Amino acid sequence: ISIYWAIVTLTTVGYGDISPVTGLGQFLASVVMIIGYGVIAVPTSIVTMEMNKASKTKEDIPTNTQRCRNCGDDYHLDGAIYCKTCGHLLNEP
Repeated sequence: ISIYWAIVTLTTVGYGDISPVTGLGQFLASVVMIIGYGVIAVPTSIVTMEMNKASKTKEDIPTNTQRCRNCGDDYHLDGAIYCKTCGHLLNEP
C-alpha cells in the first residue's frame, strides 16, 4: 500500500474521488501511472537531446589539443590559458 501511495504522490494523479481499494487495483493503477510517465518522459528526453545536438555549432567543439602538465587533461577550448579541470597554467614558460 505504501508503494502505491508513493507512486500516486509522485505522479500527482491520485487526489480525485476515485481510487482503487484492492491490492490488485492499486498494482494495476501503479503500472499504468509508471507507463504514463514513461510515455511522456522518454520521448521528451530524446527530443531535447536531439535539439541540443543540432544547436551545437562548429565553434562549440574544442580543437585545441594541449595537454595539461599537471593533470593530463586535453581538448581545452581554443585560447585557453588555464586547464579546465585543475586550473593549472597550460603554457608555462
